[in-house]
Amino acid sequence: MRFETKAIHAGLEIENPSKSIIPPISPSTIYEIDAEGRDDSDLHYTRLGNPNRNQFEHLIATLEGGEVAAAFSSGIAAGMAVLQSLKPGDHIIVPEDIYAGNRKMIHKIMSRWGLKSSFIDMTDLQNIEDHINENTQLIWIETPSNPLMRITDITAVTRLAKKHGIRTVADNTWPTPVNQLPLELGVDLVLHSTSKYFGGHSDILGGALIAKKKDEWFEQIRLIQRMGGAVPSAQDCWMLSRSTRTLAYRMKGHNEHAEKVAQFLNDHPKVSKVIYPWLPSHPGHEIAKKQMKGFGGMVSFLVDTDQKEAIAIVGRSKLIKRATSLGGVESTWEHRQSSEGEGSVTPINLIRVSIGLEHPNDIIEDIDHALGK
Repeated sequence: MRFETKAIHAGLEIENPSKSIIPPISPSTIYEIDAEGRDDSDLHYTRLGNPNRNQFEHLIATLEGGEVAAAFSSGIAAGMAVLQSLKPGDHIIVPEDIYAGNRKMIHKIMSRWGLKSSFIDMTDLQNIEDHINENTQLIWIETPSNPLMRITDITAVTRLAKKHGIRTVADNTWPTPVNQLPLELGVDLVLHSTSKYFGGHSDILGGALIAKKKDEWFEQIRLIQRMGGAVPSAQDCWMLSRSTRTLAYRMKGHNEHAEKVAQFLNDHPKVSKVIYPWLPSHPGHEIAKKQMKGFGGMVSFLVDTDQKEAIAIVGRSKLIKRATSLGGVESTWEHRQSSEGEGSVTPINLIRVSIGLEHPNDIIEDIDHALGK
């Protein structure tokens, strides 16, 4: 089946004895144990497993091309589970412009637990190799990065990692499997904040990890998921499965609209730089073309002014909502450095915009109005 078909049909038969076309929500927290005793694969307690969670995990694993998945209550919970699967004293290599929430989690929580980290430019393969040491256990890939949209060559990094016996995880939240399939490029584990494009309507909080193979590492992550308890509710899993059925077509709209907005911004006299991998001027354009089927709905740009005016520009929008998240049907934007806070490497004049599914001309007109004459 093609992607669009899998998004609609995968997982419908999981834990669905009624054969409902739309599986029911299963709110129960407990399940009756068989008279002959409980098998480990049986449903028992909803923290350990739930019909709707099983359905969504099967669905997202299918779309990413993985063997197995674990759903979490948030993207940051999924990321923390990856790091908790390592040992104190282990070393990880991460992008210097990694998502701000993950940066804070590593610095303020995992470093106290004994995790060592190097925040580096991931676009330079030699730079990555130079930072590998005997304790390096994980390379974290985020491409395009948030919000600088730097492009990492996934295939090159995974080859390097395998040479050194190092695992890799790729945050695929921005591209989604519609645009990029890291597992096909050699990555071991894919991470998502499903709050974003999978949910798609700014009304669900969630995260997920998808593994190429159901191996010992994934089983450790599964244990952390179940015993740590950062699991999504049955309602959230049901909503995520529902929203995922339209993911392919929503992403096509996000891709198309973002390209039009990027081109408009690229020609605007008050914009000094547009950061979007679809543009030939982007330094990672050729690599992005090689590993991406589409370029996503996120555009960052630098305005030719100071921080105060950049914030004022965001404040003048009439249609685009001022909000920090992304991936919804509605367009949102923000002065990104203000949101990131301590440790941010984002320029003070950068605005990040999540291009929604409104008519692109309406989005462009609102941006033009906010930029002013």
